[in-house]
Amino acid sequence: MKVVVNVGGSVLAPDLEPDRVADYAAAIQSLDTAGHTLGAVVGGGPTARDYITTARELGANEIELDQLGIAVTRLNGRLLIAALDDRAAPTPAESYESGREAIRRGDIPVLGGIVAAQTTDAVAAAFAEYIDADLLVYATSVDGVYDTDPNSDGEATRFDELTAGELVDVIADMEMNAGSSAPVDLLAAKVIQRSGIRTIVLDGTDPQRVVDAVTEDDFAGTEILPEA
Repeated sequence: MKVVVNVGGSVLAPDLEPDRVADYAAAIQSLDTAGHTLGAVVGGGPTARDYITTARELGANEIELDQLGIAVTRLNGRLLIAALDDRAAPTPAESYESGREAIRRGDIPVLGGIVAAQTTDAVAAAFAEYIDADLLVYATSVDGVYDTDPNSDGEATRFDELTAGELVDVIADMEMNAGSSAPVDLLAAKVIQRSGIRTIVLDGTDPQRVVDAVTEDDFAGTEILPEA
C-alpha cells in the first residue's frame, strides 16, 4: 500500500527531544519493512511559531513569515531524515517531483513546506494526490475531527467518519469561527475531496497508533471516506 504520513511539528518535535523523533523514525521504518511505500511530511510546530512571532514583531511580511515557516519544517524534516538513516532521501524534498523521484529510487522522501501560503497539511494532501497514494494519515495533537473546537468546548463531539465533502463543510465552519482549531486546514480538505484518497486523522503523540492504523486498520480517530 502507498501511504503518506503527515506528522505535525508539535507531535514530532515539540521540544526537540531526540527520543520522540527516533520513535517516529522506528514507526516509519516498521511500515517500510512491512512492504508499504511511504512518504512523510513534517510540520513546523512550536519552533516555527516562535520564529514567526519574533519575525512578525521585527516587521517581516506574511510571505517572509511563510518562508521562515517552510525553513523550520525542513529543519524538522532533517531530524527525521537523520533518524531514518539510509532509508530516507538525504535531504528534504523541495518539490512534489523530487519526492516522487525519491520513491522511484526506493527511498523514503521527507517533505516540509513547499510554497508560501500553503501549510504542510495541504502539502501532504497534494503529495498524496500526486503519487496516487492509497492512504493519507494525519498524525496530529488531537484525536480526530470535531464539530467544534474541543479545546474551548467541553461538549465538542468527535466524528468517527465523514465524507470528504462533509469534512470541507466542518473545517470551513471551524476556520471561520475558531481560527487554527481545525486539525486539517481547508485547502487540505478540498484536495482530499478532489483526490478521493482515504484519509485518517488521529492522535499521533504515540507513533504506534500510526502503525496500527496502516497495518491493522485499527485506530481511534476520524476516517475521511471518498464520496461516491
